[in-house]
Parts: sequence; C-alpha cells; structure tokens
Amino acid sequence: MRSYCHDELAELAPKPIVQINHSFTERRGTIRGLHFQHPPFSETKMVRCIRGGIYDVAVDIRKDSETFMRWFGVELTQKNNSMLIIPEGFAHGFQTLEPNCEILYLHTARYKPEAEGSISWNEPALRISWPLENPSLSKKDANHEPLPSNFVGISL
Repeated sequence: MRSYCHDELAELAPKPIVQINHSFTERRGTIRGLHFQHPPFSETKMVRCIRGGIYDVAVDIRKDSETFMRWFGVELTQKNNSMLIIPEGFAHGFQTLEPNCEILYLHTARYKPEAEGSISWNEPALRISWPLENPSLSKKDANHEPLPSNFVGISL
C-alpha cells in the first residue's frame, strides 16, 4: 500500500510534508481536539488511522468561507485505509471508536505551540454529532474555552 504520493496529492496539499506525527489513544470513546494552528503557521494535515478506528472531524474556520463553521466527519479505520486531507484553516479532532487506536498525521508545517488554537469538542455553534456518548477527554481537551460570540474565523 502506498501511504503518500506527492504527485497525486500536490494539488490538494501544494506545500511539502515537513512533519509526521504518530499518536496512540488507549480508550474507546476518547475525543481529541478540536485543534488548529493560527496563521502564518497554518497547516494542511493528512490523517490516517493505522490501528483501530476513529471518527475524524474537520471544521471550516476560514473567515469569509462559504462553508464557515460547517463540519465534516468520516470514519477512518485500519480496515478501510482511508485518509482525510484537512486543508489550512480547518480545526481537527477525532473520537476513537475502538480501544488502542494509532493515527498517522502528515503535516505541511511544523508544530508551533504558541500558534495553537482550539475549539471545544462540544461547541454549541457547531453541534457536532459524535458517534459515542460520554467521551473521555484529556485535561487539555476538556478545558478548551467556548468560541466567543463574535468569532469571525481566521484569515489565511
């Protein structure tokens, strides 16, 4: 199986891959996210679940976008070998559908902690339909602030 082909993905991710992360989540039902990087450190992410299964979510937070504040969710599993490409200007999160999930992330920008932004997994303005109730959350993800009522998105 080919995991990445620059020529085939160049139009969707025109910047080079500069970082690859591998995460492990032990508990079924865990939600991680929603995370993004503020400009000028915005990134395209390519996400694949290589063990177990996740419900992966991308939220458009681009200022003036036709799909501003809309979300998209899809199952990524070890069996379906699907990959989700998340463009710059989108927040990203996932919920584990099985225990012991491993995820690979390909990034077009290096992680900058000072540029990290977040949105609460249960942000009322989004109404994301997570598949499993009573999620497990890390301390970091449990403490994301709600979006301010005047949130207008990010400019790329």
